[in-house]
Amino acid sequence: MPILEGRTEIDLVVWPEDRACDREWLLRNATGAAALVIMVSDKIDAEVLDAAGPGLRAVSTMSVGYEHVDVQELAKRSIALGYTPDVLTEAVADVCIMLALMAGRNAKQTSALVNEGNWPQFSWAPFLFCGPQLSAPSPSRQRTAGFIGFGRIAKATLARLVPFGFTRCVYGSNDDSDKELADRLGLTSVRRVDLDTVASESDVVFVLAPGGPSTYHVVNEEFLRKMKKMGVLVNASRGTLVDSDALAKVLKEGGIWAAGLDVVEGEPNIPADHPLVREPR
Repeated sequence: MPILEGRTEIDLVVWPEDRACDREWLLRNATGAAALVIMVSDKIDAEVLDAAGPGLRAVSTMSVGYEHVDVQELAKRSIALGYTPDVLTEAVADVCIMLALMAGRNAKQTSALVNEGNWPQFSWAPFLFCGPQLSAPSPSRQRTAGFIGFGRIAKATLARLVPFGFTRCVYGSNDDSDKELADRLGLTSVRRVDLDTVASESDVVFVLAPGGPSTYHVVNEEFLRKMKKMGVLVNASRGTLVDSDALAKVLKEGGIWAAGLDVVEGEPNIPADHPLVREPR
C-alpha cells in the first residue's frame, strides 16, 4: 500500500502474498489494529472484531459491495465502514457490454472450437453460430434493455447501449427521474416496472443489484421462463442473485439464448463439471 508506506506515525501490517488473505493470519494480526483495509474475500464478523479489540475504529473494503462485512456488528461497536462505490463503475459497465456481445455471438463455443483445433474439420454453413445481434436491426430499430438494480453501473451500461440502437429501458428497482434520463440519453422511454415486465420486455437483462438476503436468487426459474427466447442474461454483480441450477436448466432447454456471467454463486470454488461451465451458451 504505497500511499501509507513511509508514514512513521502508522504501524502498517500487510498480508505478504498475492492471493486471498488467510483467515488465521488475519485473526492474529488484527489484534490491536485501529483500522482494517480488506478485500471482498475477507469475512469480517464478530470473531475478527473481537480479535482486533476495542481500539478498532474503521473497516474499509476495496469493493463496491460489503455483504462480507457484518455491518450490524460494526454499528454495535461504533466502527466506521468504508467502501468504494465509484471506483469500478466504468470498468464494470465495459464488462457488461463485452459479456452481452460475447453471449449473443456464441463466443464461448467458437473460441473453444478454434482453441481445441477443431475448426479445420468443422462443417461450414451460412448461418453457423449466428445469434441475436446486440445492435438493433434495420428497419425495426428497436431494442429494450432491462436492469435489475439501476444505480451508477446500470446507468453507465445503458449509456453504452445507446450507440447500439437501444431505444427503451425498463428497470426493477431504484426509483429515479425517468424522463430526465431518457431525454439525456435520447431514449424513447425509461420506466420502472415489476420484475415480470423486466423479464418479458427486455432483449438483454443486466443484473446489477447488491447481494444479500433481499436479492438472493431474484433471477430464478420463473423469471428466466418469462424472458424472450432470444433474450440474453448478463450478471456482473453477485453470483447469489442468479439461481445457477435454474439458469443451467433453462439454457439447456433453449428457454433463453445465452448468459454472460462475470460472477457465479459459490465462486471461486467452481469445478470443471459445474453445469454452467459445461453449458456452451
